[in-house]
Amino acid sequence: MPNLFAMSFEGELAPSFSLKCLANPASLPDGWGIGTYPRGEPSASVLKEPAPAPGSVRGQLVRAWDHLEASLFVLHVRRATWGKNSDANTQPFARAHGGRDWLFAHAGSLRNRIPLSTPIVHETVGATDTELVFCELLNRLHRLGKKSLGEIDVGTVHEWLTELNDHGSLSLVLTDGHDLLAYADREGNGELHLAELFPPYTDVILGDDDLDVDLTRRAHVARKGVVVASSPLWSRGQTFASFRKLAPGSLVRVRQGQIREERESLVTSSRPSVMRARVGRPPIVPTRTLTIEHRTTYRYAQPVERSEHVFRLEPIHDSNQTVLEHDLSISVEGKSVRYEDVFGNRARKVRLETSFSELTLFAKSRVRVDDPGLLGKTIAHTRASIPLVWMPWQHHMLTPYLLPPELPETQLRELGRYAMSFVERNDFDLIDTLLDLNETLFREYAYVPGSSTLLTTPFQTYVERRGVCQDFANLFICLARLLVVPARYVCGYVYTHAQPPIKAGDPLPSMRDRQGEASHAWVQAYLPELGWQSFDPTNGIVPQGDHVRVAVGRSYVDATPTSGTIYVGGGGETLEVDVRVVPEE
Repeated sequence: MPNLFAMSFEGELAPSFSLKCLANPASLPDGWGIGTYPRGEPSASVLKEPAPAPGSVRGQLVRAWDHLEASLFVLHVRRATWGKNSDANTQPFARAHGGRDWLFAHAGSLRNRIPLSTPIVHETVGATDTELVFCELLNRLHRLGKKSLGEIDVGTVHEWLTELNDHGSLSLVLTDGHDLLAYADREGNGELHLAELFPPYTDVILGDDDLDVDLTRRAHVARKGVVVASSPLWSRGQTFASFRKLAPGSLVRVRQGQIREERESLVTSSRPSVMRARVGRPPIVPTRTLTIEHRTTYRYAQPVERSEHVFRLEPIHDSNQTVLEHDLSISVEGKSVRYEDVFGNRARKVRLETSFSELTLFAKSRVRVDDPGLLGKTIAHTRASIPLVWMPWQHHMLTPYLLPPELPETQLRELGRYAMSFVERNDFDLIDTLLDLNETLFREYAYVPGSSTLLTTPFQTYVERRGVCQDFANLFICLARLLVVPARYVCGYVYTHAQPPIKAGDPLPSMRDRQGEASHAWVQAYLPELGWQSFDPTNGIVPQGDHVRVAVGRSYVDATPTSGTIYVGGGGETLEVDVRVVPEE
């Protein structure tokens, strides 16, 4: 069985641990312990038992322990090398530092005792090498004035662990309740294995002959998570990602169920590299002029005698987007009026009183896009962090973009916890949180055309982890609003680089030559001293020169390109939409 096991999840989980080794006298360990941070508290709760007897009562307790609801878990099963079997020598160890409890567990053994760095603030209570390493790491953190793992460069900790590894095998996990560090011994003396779990799932049990960890028995909440173990485990129930062995000497940092950084060995690599790092800021995209042709055709089984329509097909004209040309032709004659709706969109209302069985709209626009996104913009006075505080008049104006959709309270609570996992993962930084959310929806949610409808809710998208651009935009908006970040729906076009640039005035390629251009949906969030900033969760990018905004609103209903009401006639309707977006040289 693994003598070291740790989990970090996106939000709180209530797993059930079954220590089957305690039922077999032949496999009894020298001790075992489990540590968690109940409901995200800074104080760790540790249950441990040295020299357990067969059928241990504490082993039964941990299976249904009410306090085992947390996002971080550290489990250790001891095979004694240093010190007698006692509470003082049973892992995981807990120490208070920087106003929080830290947990530490070690799978290995040092060849000799190491001296503690001065000033000695943390001293050992027991006789184990594990506690000695733990105190040494905390003393070094204290000397640098660091109170959390988030405050110190992970590369520095990696250097410390590589140095300490000279004294013996050193596979270990260390957590301050936020970050979980896992280090694999560089000589391979004590392996660590890692697996990632992604929703949706309904039943997942990890284990081997001596241990079972049921992630969904006590309460089914599908969470993204990372599991670290000193030996790979099998899984029952729904498919679980297979364990991979961490490279010797490598270090992994996990927060809220996501690998934030993975570093190669400092010894075996001539240039240590970060294999995986935090969400990055996008590169700058130059100004681009795009030509858009959008054809929409409605066909009806019976002639339409009288109808009324609203079209939002003219791109927005503002400081980041200049409309050079726009023309809309309608195949059926009628009375029309152009106006600006309450959201600032350019709209055209058309009343048709001429009988028709087919209605075709053809909109052509030339737009210069000069949108730097978040780049080149800084908040003038203070670092933007969550929670945001709005003045009463600001809150009044932003209220339509702060109200989440009307969902059952239980669903909104679950989505709120999900949203907060992004906040905690990014140290409450506003922009990093939104960038992480944007990239996560792109990376972990499947784009499946036809998998949803206009009635699909953000909670359904969250549970099923699939959808289309509209669903991802709706989920982003819901999560942002639950964090009191104003967000609105954007409808428009995106250049997918399917067509080569043309010279101004040249004819566009024929419709049949286009490749995947279409109308698109994304999100804008209102950020203090930055205004409305765009995020495209479908593509995991910050829109700049490739996105053309046409309409915005609270939801799709406010920004839909075409809508209407048929008063007389109609019957069965078919819709055909064709879009092409081509840049100019």
